[in-house]
Amino acid sequence: MSDTLDNLYRKQSSIYKYILYLLTVACIVFFFPKGGKFKYEFQKGKPWQYENLYAPFDFSILKSDEEIAAEKEQMAQAQLGYYQFDESIKASVLSDFEAQFDSVFDDPIFRDNLTPLRLEGLDILEGIYSKGILDRSSGSIETRDIYMVQDNEATRIASSELIRIGELNNALRDDLRARNLSALYPQYQRLFFNVIQPNVAKDTILSKRALEDEFSKISLTRGNIDEGKLIIARGEVVEKESLNSLNSLKAEYESTLWTEKNYVYILIGYITLVALVVLMVFLFLKHYRPEIYKNNVKVAFILFNMLLMVLLTTMVLNLNDTYVFIIPLCILPLILKTFFDARLALFIHMLTVIILGFVVPNSFEFIFLQIIAGIVAILAVAQLYKRANLFISVGQITFVYMLAFLAFNLIQEGSLDNIQWFTLGFFLLNGMITLFTQPLIYIYENMFGLASDISLLELSDTNSKVLKELANKAPGTFHHSLQVANLAEAAANQIGASAMLARVGALYHDIGKMKNPTYFTENQTTNINPHTGLSPKESANIIITHVIDGIEIAQKNNLPDRIIDFIRVHHGNSVVYYFYKKMEESGETFEKSDFQYPGPTPFSKETAIVMMADAVEAASKSLKNPTYTMIDEFVERIVGGQMDSRQFRNANITFKEIEAVKKVLKNKLTNIYHLRVEYPE
Repeated sequence: MSDTLDNLYRKQSSIYKYILYLLTVACIVFFFPKGGKFKYEFQKGKPWQYENLYAPFDFSILKSDEEIAAEKEQMAQAQLGYYQFDESIKASVLSDFEAQFDSVFDDPIFRDNLTPLRLEGLDILEGIYSKGILDRSSGSIETRDIYMVQDNEATRIASSELIRIGELNNALRDDLRARNLSALYPQYQRLFFNVIQPNVAKDTILSKRALEDEFSKISLTRGNIDEGKLIIARGEVVEKESLNSLNSLKAEYESTLWTEKNYVYILIGYITLVALVVLMVFLFLKHYRPEIYKNNVKVAFILFNMLLMVLLTTMVLNLNDTYVFIIPLCILPLILKTFFDARLALFIHMLTVIILGFVVPNSFEFIFLQIIAGIVAILAVAQLYKRANLFISVGQITFVYMLAFLAFNLIQEGSLDNIQWFTLGFFLLNGMITLFTQPLIYIYENMFGLASDISLLELSDTNSKVLKELANKAPGTFHHSLQVANLAEAAANQIGASAMLARVGALYHDIGKMKNPTYFTENQTTNINPHTGLSPKESANIIITHVIDGIEIAQKNNLPDRIIDFIRVHHGNSVVYYFYKKMEESGETFEKSDFQYPGPTPFSKETAIVMMADAVEAASKSLKNPTYTMIDEFVERIVGGQMDSRQFRNANITFKEIEAVKKVLKNKLTNIYHLRVEYPE
């Protein structure tokens, strides 16, 4: 049982990768739209590149979106509106009329005729409400017939039979004239103005429901194509009619393919293709980026970004595939280049685009545009921590998107007359969203504990909390770190490594000396040596411990792992040579491991450079009146000793690059000591 647990513990990193692999494949396939994939690619205006295509089965020709929209518009114009007739309004109006009649006709001249006048008014109201008064809120009424809903029954009537509230005065005047009561218009007008209420209003809900019912009756097809009929011949240009037939066949094929019978086979196909693509990611990392492959957090970060782009794309496709070019896929290479390198960023971007090519329409056009834009993104952004660079790069990416899209339209249409100009607006929106890269980098740094060039630039500030503390507690070490940073930066530039990373790593590599600063010679300002009275083993332990102390200080101050790596490996597994030789001279029995740094050895160009620069700069303090020859031999001896002890066996640095680093170190030390050619007197 214990052996099994030990094996699991030793293989936990590999098990974690297997789980990541399976989870990534499962998520991508889950996100994919559920449907088959039509096996032919075609575009309007381009020749049919396959053999003659005959209808494999009977299918209907689908109407285009424009045709259906035109039918709906025509139907909406012909649709009759529904209006509700409110019976209760009339009774309320008659009651108000009775209540206010005497107050309006209060002049003594009307005293003998009140009853006839009241009856005339009631008769006028009866006539008005028998037709119906339209509410102002119903808007402009149709000039054709309408449906009047009364007692839950709809009756078709002419809209002219209704009285508009604005026409009430004219209707009242005409009615009074017919009754020879024109002289009483002011009184009746004032009375009716106070009591009349509209009793007919448009029923928008019922009208909308009726219109939707009519829309549901629209046929989505026009005609059929029988099995065996020629749809398009080889070399024939895909025009409107053949395009409609091909789109109809594609829709029928994809809708009927994803059935219970074929579900398993299609799923197996998707899983196989996606599994192959994701496997390429792992193989690339294992063979060409082993340091990333060993770091499960970085592997998870890469796969997370791939999944994020697949999720965004499939969400947009489910919403409307017209918006597919709004998706800012160029964020992926920008992010990966920021945290890793350009080659890795391009490779992952291309694989992600290939995965999306399975599900997007016009996959060739999509893949071409996205790969070209991704290459431009990688080439254009040299230093993302400079804000102007991102804006310039996004402008270049957007321009390339538009240029390539216009070129595709010229091929497909033969002109720009039928181009969908709003798609260019999608590319502009894409560019604006791509500007979100910088805040996204900050989020990723906190989520995954990674360090970008932006955070490295912040850490390079010597006024940061840790470096300020180092300058106060161990000023000699701080000055030494500055010198190592200058040497490492110059060497990194020479061999094409990350100069920013090497500089920042060098600035923080010795922060562990803050705990016991006086035990290190660069911080000793008096002739008193605290190592006096200590055994060589005790002294070596204090010196070695500065690596562990440095890691603890870095973790306490939330420094990125990329910087902590420099603290951990800047001495590799070398020995504290001075005290080791002193112990040998004492003749006592001892273990070499007591005088050896815990390691590991450097694993990148940058960490190897800092190890060389650190050793050379520290040892250079012992040089007395150095000459060119002395510096040359000195650097060769120091770096040669590190190579002999195999300190660089895990670093991806070549002998040629080490020679270039040594040359830079020699030139820099020569400048530091201000050596000049001695001229004869």
